[in-house]
Amino acid sequence: MSEIDDYISKFPEGSQEIMQKIRAIIKDNAPDVVEQMAYGMPGYKTHGKPLVYFAGYKNHIGLYATPSGHEKFAKELSQYKQGKGSVQFPLNQPIPFDLIKKIVAFRVKENASKAK
Repeated sequence: MSEIDDYISKFPEGSQEIMQKIRAIIKDNAPDVVEQMAYGMPGYKTHGKPLVYFAGYKNHIGLYATPSGHEKFAKELSQYKQGKGSVQFPLNQPIPFDLIKKIVAFRVKENASKAK
């Protein structure tokens, strides 16, 4: 079992399913992604640079896509509680997986362009 599997396994089943789906979205949209624990949560890098992180909490899932990832999707994320580079998706509402996919795809392109 990886550190990420171990991390996810500590949450209730519903949260585990959401985090596994987010993890799959990241891996599907960033084929060369490096997965590792960082800052106490699942973290992902491409081209040696941070891509996104996510974390489970009692009442929400946190997504951390760096300030640029959140700025690009500010309108779509405006309904959620946010910090400078973070957003909280409440567990009592549908998780916007399509939006997460768009954010990850944007960050993949951004990291690739910085690597050239």
